[in-house]
Amino acid sequence: MSKRNLRILGFYIIGWTLSMLFLAIVRGVGTEELGQLKFDFKSSIIIGLTLGPILGLISGLASIWAEKNLYRKLTLGKLLLLRTLYAFLFIIFMTFVAYWVYQFYFGTEISLRTFAMDKGSGAIYFYIWVTDFFLTVIRQVNLMLGEGNLRKLILGKFYTPTEEERIFMFLDLQASTMLAEKLGHIKYSTLIQDCYNDLAIVNDFEAEIYQYVGDEAVLTWPLEKGLKNQNYLKAYFNFVDLLEQRTSYYQEKYNCQPFFKAGIHAGLVTVTEVGKYKKEIAYHGDTINTAARIQGQCNKLEASLLISETLKNQIVLEGYSYSKKGVVPLKGKQNEVTIYSILKL
Repeated sequence: MSKRNLRILGFYIIGWTLSMLFLAIVRGVGTEELGQLKFDFKSSIIIGLTLGPILGLISGLASIWAEKNLYRKLTLGKLLLLRTLYAFLFIIFMTFVAYWVYQFYFGTEISLRTFAMDKGSGAIYFYIWVTDFFLTVIRQVNLMLGEGNLRKLILGKFYTPTEEERIFMFLDLQASTMLAEKLGHIKYSTLIQDCYNDLAIVNDFEAEIYQYVGDEAVLTWPLEKGLKNQNYLKAYFNFVDLLEQRTSYYQEKYNCQPFFKAGIHAGLVTVTEVGKYKKEIAYHGDTINTAARIQGQCNKLEASLLISETLKNQIVLEGYSYSKKGVVPLKGKQNEVTIYSILKL
């Protein structure tokens, strides 16, 4: 279970637990049950605290599976249809679990059918469906903004520009112009989609995907996370390895083998929230420009991965070899930058 998957499970478990507690408070304070089942406030809290984590665990596992296996394969319409079917099955499952929980804590002589059809159950089922829909929407917004950024936006962390030490990696598809001419615009765009879907592997190494710009992707890490376990290097080489493992797929579908070159640099950047009607989290600073220009030297220096000396000197590289490519003048920069090529042993 990766850290990312654990975060997904945590999000759904907390979300469902809070929603069940909210329902317990509404049902247990100042209201009277219409059906055969009578819940006082204490009973409602106990059931909510038990049901919430169970439902959250199921929702989290379903989300992890769907993001891994379905999101890249189905259209939005089919996903919505599948989500509706899932919600229906989820409510049936929830009814069985709720009946078991109620029997476990309080015992009851009524049947499962009577329990499921008890007066007022329809409103509870609707509440469950709305909660599931709401948590799914939040999850999708979080994916669009980048993992963890929705919480930071809500807290107003980016409202005022702040400075952070970060690592930036610029990934660029090799021979992209030739591939676009060879495949045509539609098929070339599909190739980019497949490559970016495979790029999801970098989440296992705590990378944040900052931007997609045509055939180029920009990854970033807080400095400490990027340096930890050499995450910034493992992310690149595991992505390259995954593309190689899927050679037969790319050859059969596109008659080519995509390969990405990369340039990496670390330093101080400013992060802030920009845009009035379309908000975005933006990073500004010389660090980003330098990383982009280092990547632009890959063809000239015949290297697949280049990093700055500033970054190389911050940790001892284990499992990788490096070679100095010289002091290179980068366009738009007054000072020259020492660049190293990195290879996996």
